[in-house]
Amino acid sequence: MSEAAGSPAPGTPCWIELMVPDQRAALDFYRELFGWEGEIGPAETGGYAICTLDGRPVAGIMATLPPESGKPAPPNVWTVYLATGDVDGTEKAVTTAGGTVLLPAMDVRGLGRMAVAADPQGAAFGLWQARDFTGFRISGEADSVVWVELNTSDVAAASDFYRAVLSIETAPMPGAEGYHSLNAGGETVGGMGTPDDALPGMPPHWLVYFAVDDPDAKVERLTRAGGHVLQPPFDMIAGRMAVVQDPQGAMFALLKPEPMNPT
Repeated sequence: MSEAAGSPAPGTPCWIELMVPDQRAALDFYRELFGWEGEIGPAETGGYAICTLDGRPVAGIMATLPPESGKPAPPNVWTVYLATGDVDGTEKAVTTAGGTVLLPAMDVRGLGRMAVAADPQGAAFGLWQARDFTGFRISGEADSVVWVELNTSDVAAASDFYRAVLSIETAPMPGAEGYHSLNAGGETVGGMGTPDDALPGMPPHWLVYFAVDDPDAKVERLTRAGGHVLQPPFDMIAGRMAVVQDPQGAMFALLKPEPMNPT
């Protein structure tokens, strides 16, 4: 992948978004780590910041909205948005298939229409119906999204859910026992599995991978900037990777991709 063009097929990851209490600190951290450019937006957009890499949109960062009275603050996480041609229809399909609508469908100015939902196992994800804004314009290059992964407690049930809701097909990935590809529009767009080394108490979730040229050097930069290492760099079938957190606790992965060799 490099620069996206046109509207992505339904089920394709098309945008990522981070909500954290300190938006300014997050913008500074990701500028230091990845070289992203982004500034706090105007009040009429809730201060939403679209971060760019080489002038192309790569991610969104916004301040966490105050929780409703008596409800806990939302977790600091990266949300993966999946493309759909009909947010309202997909929202209905979510509930029919046993999922939960966390944020009902709403218009985002003239850019598109969005919703946020959770699958039956509890993994949250966004839905995006593009109008003027189709999503990130760069992926697969250094310091941009290269992969998304659903970590789930029930692969079979998750497969059924995403097939029913977004026509995402799954298939075992050769050479990666227990791991499945996520396929939309005839393309592999992500992966899914039940990790053996999941952190204690970690609920099902979507994990964003960012491509990097040198995971070890990037981890050093991350720790100097106040981030935390959950899994130090290690070699695996798809390359060398690490799992980390930013200073506010949002988890993501770093990956230097290598051609997969199932033998």
